[in-house]
Amino acid sequence: MLLFGAWGKTGINYFVLITSYFMCQSKIKWEKLLKLYIQIAFYTLIIFEIFCITGHETFSGWGILKCLWPVRSVADGFTSCFLVFFLLIPFLNILIPNIDRRMNKRLILLLVIVFSILPTFRIPVSFSYVFWFCVIYIIGAYIRRYDFGCNISHKMWGGLAAGCFILGSAYILDLYGMNKAAYTVSEDYYFFISDSNKVLSLIIAVTSFMWFKGIPMAPHLLINLVGGTTFGVLLIYANSNAMRHLLWMETVDCTGHFSSVLWFTIFYATICVLTIFICSAIIDWLRSRFLEPWYIRVLTKVIRCRSPFAASYVTE
Repeated sequence: MLLFGAWGKTGINYFVLITSYFMCQSKIKWEKLLKLYIQIAFYTLIIFEIFCITGHETFSGWGILKCLWPVRSVADGFTSCFLVFFLLIPFLNILIPNIDRRMNKRLILLLVIVFSILPTFRIPVSFSYVFWFCVIYIIGAYIRRYDFGCNISHKMWGGLAAGCFILGSAYILDLYGMNKAAYTVSEDYYFFISDSNKVLSLIIAVTSFMWFKGIPMAPHLLINLVGGTTFGVLLIYANSNAMRHLLWMETVDCTGHFSSVLWFTIFYATICVLTIFICSAIIDWLRSRFLEPWYIRVLTKVIRCRSPFAASYVTE
């Protein structure tokens, strides 16, 4: 069960790597920024109102305003930090092409040492997801611009990714075993992958990303369709503490099933995760298919006429 829930922070690195790989050679249209904001505000507001009706939240004007203000904190929290990071992409896309390959490698090495290696070895470093996303973006852009890893075989990348997963799993089980044997009182079994900037989380993300990138596959409608809903899935199931309580404590009852027979617990957990993901993906697809075109068309007309800020994000 420790291994079943170990890889969430690594998944954040995947998401930002994919973003950087495709966005590093693109220009940000203000419509994309608008879509991102509306998507965040839509789910936050709708779910808040539903929870007020069902008694899971207390209605207030301040609560409504908080729903419409997407940046709650730039210290933690994926959604707020990703939105701020998204605003920085146009500037990163100017910075990255204006340094040569050698300087780019040196920059990546410096950033990884300071913000990944040092914290992994318990040297205190101030950490912000916004800045870490920028670090991952620079790495992903380097992979795209210089075709990094092209001289390494696809099988080798697969072996490296598998080895890193095994190493990460071994660390978790080893720390757990040491605690059970009373060699240590620490219960931080996930320390080496406990956040996105830990070395193992970074290496696992990069090696497996490189392996998947090397799979010869034409564009696939289902993969693109499901992939396009993943951010919406996050906005639904991790929307608020009330949503987490409703899903994982009241509906799924994680703690209540933890002491069940192991095979049943793993089966039940897998079914619950897949069900929540599929239902959330369907909801987000319906929103993007039927609601988004309408409200984006209306807001686009308004913003084009009245917002000078949007002009800086318009592409030719």
